[in-house]
Amino acid sequence: MTITSENETANANVDATRSEVGLDVRPMSGYIGAEIFGIDLTGPIEPEVVAEVRAALLKWKVVFFRDQHITPAQQIAFGRLFGQVTPGHPTLPTLEGHPEVFPLDSRAYADVSSEYQVRSLWHTDVTFVHNPPMGSILRGVVIPPYGGDTQWTNLVVAYETLSKPIRDLIDGLHAVHVNQIILERGDGSKLQKMFTRTSYETVHPVVRVHPETGERVLFVSPNFTQRIVELSNTESQRVLDLLFSHLATPAFTVRFRWQPDSIAFWDNRATAHLVPTDYGHLGFDRVMHRITIAGDVPVGVDGSPSESREGGAFA
Repeated sequence: MTITSENETANANVDATRSEVGLDVRPMSGYIGAEIFGIDLTGPIEPEVVAEVRAALLKWKVVFFRDQHITPAQQIAFGRLFGQVTPGHPTLPTLEGHPEVFPLDSRAYADVSSEYQVRSLWHTDVTFVHNPPMGSILRGVVIPPYGGDTQWTNLVVAYETLSKPIRDLIDGLHAVHVNQIILERGDGSKLQKMFTRTSYETVHPVVRVHPETGERVLFVSPNFTQRIVELSNTESQRVLDLLFSHLATPAFTVRFRWQPDSIAFWDNRATAHLVPTDYGHLGFDRVMHRITIAGDVPVGVDGSPSESREGGAFA
């Protein structure tokens, strides 16, 4: 008689799933991130494969693909399998010929890099609009030989690991999100003016309920979250500082080493990420192309939706 261990049974189930749809999903850390192999994003993708990618995304919050030699049009087509692809950014310039693509190009700011430096802070994309994106898909175009890694954190785990009294407190709170740029040094007034040419201000629940999984998500981040409505300014800052520090706990995160034609696809409703700052002094170029998928209006624990104060919804 052959005795099969629990781990062997689990591995057999993983293998069966992989052989059925042709995907190989390899987790990268304990709480967040998985690489997906066995898929070609340049051609048609069967609905059952799309469903498996979505399932992996919901479970691991961010998924990664390697060696995907796709064009901007193919990147957009891939995004449309998961929802409506929005314009690239509410206020900043987009890629010529592809208004859905937001280019993150270090070369565009090379001539002003000595004038100012934007502070790299944990953030969830475009939370200042009424309906922040469901997801973002980022493609590596020009990658430094080293440096330039991106990090993501799991905001579901961040919420779940708070003590119950803190969870009970923040379940009923709401926070103001605005489109702002926070500088580390210098005068970035021209960039700030461009970024805020349309003013956005939205009040989101501090804890949102994920529309697909039902999970509770800590929905604040240092970049765009300004203050908590129900608290005094001092109380708000103390509580936000606590939450910002907690969501950055290293155990909740994954770090991705980029290569040309690597792709990251993250659930923007359940993650925050951190832009790298460790390559600018090396003189390397770094070019990324991002698209975003339209999201719904966040809903809090009590069932109430976010409130737009200025700027409204996006796409």
